Amino acid sequence: MKILNLYAGIGGNRKLWGDEHEITAIENVPEIAKIYKDFFPKDKVIVADAHQFLLEHYKEFDFIWSSPPCPTHSITNHFLNAQGIIRYPDMNLWQEIIFLKTFFQGKFVVENVEPYYKINFAGIIPYHNERHCFWSNFNIPNKSKKNSFNICNMRESTRALADSNIKDLQKLHGFDLSKYKDVDIRKVLRNCVRPELGLKIFNYAFKDKQTSLSV
Repeated sequence: MKILNLYAGIGGNRKLWGDEHEITAIENVPEIAKIYKDFFPKDKVIVADAHQFLLEHYKEFDFIWSSPPCPTHSITNHFLNAQGIIRYPDMNLWQEIIFLKTFFQGKFVVENVEPYYKINFAGIIPYHNERHCFWSNFNIPNKSKKNSFNICNMRESTRALADSNIKDLQKLHGFDLSKYKDVDIRKVLRNCVRPELGLKIFNYAFKDKQTSLSV
């Protein structure tokens, strides 16, 4: 199966998908793309704008996972706005959801945080699983875990974590990043989808291959 992994980061969502698929990963930060390639040498890794790549190549794939940047959609925008940090939500997220839902013939999922605004935009309602929102063309059971440890949805105060806790975050995701000195390890991990959740969502897309997971 041909898979497109957009905004790939270091590959947290992809970690447990196995090596039997033909996976193309798109990441626009060269240093992070290099880390991805180190962990997944069989994948094709391209340093490019994921949003534009999707538009030009979506027909070439059977399954597409997209995790557009989440900061402008996060609930943190409530207190940031009160502090004078005023910004629009990045509508690339919704452009991709609408585009894939309308034109893509395979299975797709667009992942992001729970946003600060109502999410009945254009009548397209996401699934909720843990603290993530998933827009897809297959069923994902709604399952909220308010107390789950979700890196991407944590507030800016997380940046104050002691370096010793970074080891715990690496263990949580199964990535040892200690040798990489040219990236913000904490930020990379905060943007990482938990591998078990990535596999669970992947299996929902292809129920005939679904395995039993306790996550």
